[in-house]
This record gives sequence, structure tokens and C-alpha cells, in this order.
Amino acid sequence: MKILSMKTAYRSACAVVLVLVCTGIYAQDTGVPVRIIQGSAPGGGHDTVARLLGPRVGAQLKQQPIIESRTGANGIIAAEYVAKSAPDGNTVILSGVSTFVLNQLVYAKVPYDTLKDLVPVTIVAATPQILVAHPGLPVKSLNDVAALARRSPNKLSVGSPGVGGLSHLTIEMFKDMGKLDIEHVAYKGTAAALTEVLGGFVPLLIGDLPAPLPHVKAGKLRAITVTGEARSRLLPDVPTAREQGYPSLQATNWYGVMVPAATPPAVIARLHAAFISAVEAPETRERYANVGVDPTTSQSPGAFTSFVRDEFARWGKVVRSTGIRLQQ
Repeated sequence: MKILSMKTAYRSACAVVLVLVCTGIYAQDTGVPVRIIQGSAPGGGHDTVARLLGPRVGAQLKQQPIIESRTGANGIIAAEYVAKSAPDGNTVILSGVSTFVLNQLVYAKVPYDTLKDLVPVTIVAATPQILVAHPGLPVKSLNDVAALARRSPNKLSVGSPGVGGLSHLTIEMFKDMGKLDIEHVAYKGTAAALTEVLGGFVPLLIGDLPAPLPHVKAGKLRAITVTGEARSRLLPDVPTAREQGYPSLQATNWYGVMVPAATPPAVIARLHAAFISAVEAPETRERYANVGVDPTTSQSPGAFTSFVRDEFARWGKVVRSTGIRLQQ
């Protein structure tokens, strides 16, 4: 058996290490986990998407994925935590339009600035809002809800996953359009709100599509409308708000990934590629379809940044129109 000299063996080892570094494999296989932080309660949309993507993202990065929930304050706690984390790519936040855009528009003070303290990586999913009713409520359309609200001012209520989020703003838009007096009831997360509407304690609920979807299919809740540009493939018989005479009542929650500011561009590019690969995998797309979210990605981190800026402009107009202003 041929035995290499110490000098030859050393050169061979260096060559292997150089190849591994250049291909990114050696640098990625650090043994340090990638922590995907999300701020919604268990069972919410962000939590669901994070757990769907986590294993495949971890495989792409060659890092153990850890899904960590830091709930509270409409995602503020999670976003502040990630914004203050080390900019090394090992801690990311997966959240939505409420955390990344609306908080800074509706709250008087927020402890982070999305476009200064965080760097967008990519969108990973999108889903419309859905308005559902307890079967005991005699409504089947948005016009039915409006008519009932006018007949009984301040007696009709609608639950949502929290104050100041997309669901809250969507119902405020509806109220503003019809000059309706409907009480908004905020819960601590989607699961809590669902429990209340299923029990008949609140007659209406608005939220991201995934959580109410199984209950609609089981006949335990009645779907009134979805707020996307088109009908949901999973609920083809449920008309959009536009089809029901409310063309500007469009609200789609996008879920995106961001990292702390000062994260190196090469690290951001690596994360972008990993999440894109995870979203585009056939099994991911199938699982997305089953829970009611659409696979959506950003062509580049820069494209996602431009999109977020546009969302600030769009929802800023809505916030000014509805007059929502909150103290944290």
C-alpha cells in the first residue's frame, strides 16, 4: 500500500478544504443551527409555513432547522429580537405584512424599523383573508353582513387574531366602505379567535385562509368571502369581495423572510437560494395547496425590498383613511 509523505498529505488536505470552501459546503456545514423565528401563536399561518419550509431549508443550508415562536404584540417581539441578533445568517424571521409593514403604520412607537434594522430576503407564501360566519348567523354574503349591521347598529361583532394586523385593517376597510357599525373583537392569535366563533361567542371571524379552512370544509363555519384577486382553488364556490361589489376590498397576507441589518450580501444570497429551493420543491407546493397558501417568491432580495416599500405606500393610505392609531 502506498503511503503519502507528510508534505504530500498536507497539500492534499489543503486542496480538499479549498474545494469545499469554494463550493460553499465546508462553510455551511458548521454544526450551528439555523433558527427560524416567527411571532404568531401555534397553528397560525406563519407558524404553519415555517414548519413546512424548515426541514427543506435546513437541508439546503446543511444546518439543523429550529422553529422558534416568540409570540406577542402582533409580531413586534419576534421582529425586535431578530433585528438585535447577530447578522450571521443563523437567525431569520418568517413573518407577514402585519409585522413588517402595518405595525409601523398603526402603532405610535415600534422598537424596530423594517427597512433599517432588517434586510428582506424573499417572500415565501401568500394567502388571502377570509371572512367566515357561525352557521347560526343568517348571512351568506357581504351585502347580508352589511344589511344586518345596519338593522342592528353596534350589535354585530367580528373577531380577528389581534389589534392592528391585516385582519383588523381589512374589516375596518369594509366598515369604512359601507359606513357600518360593527364591533371588532381582538384575540391573542387565530386559534383563540377560532374557538370563540366555533362556540358561537362571536358570530364572525376574519383571518388568514389556512386556519378556518378545515372548519369551512367540515361545515362548521360558513365562508362569506375571500379578499384575494381571484377565488381560492380550495373554495371555488366562495366569491371574492370584488365579485360581491367591493372591488377595493383586497387584502393578501404575504409571508416573507428577513435577517438582521449588516448581514453580509453573500449570506443573504445563500439564504435566498435555500428558501427559493424549499418553496419550489414539488412536495412543498403540494403541502401549501393543502393548507390554503400559494407558493410565492421574490426574484431577488432587492425585488423583495422594493415590494415592501410599495406595501408601505399602499397600506399607509388605508391607515390614514380608516384613522387607526394605536398605542403599543
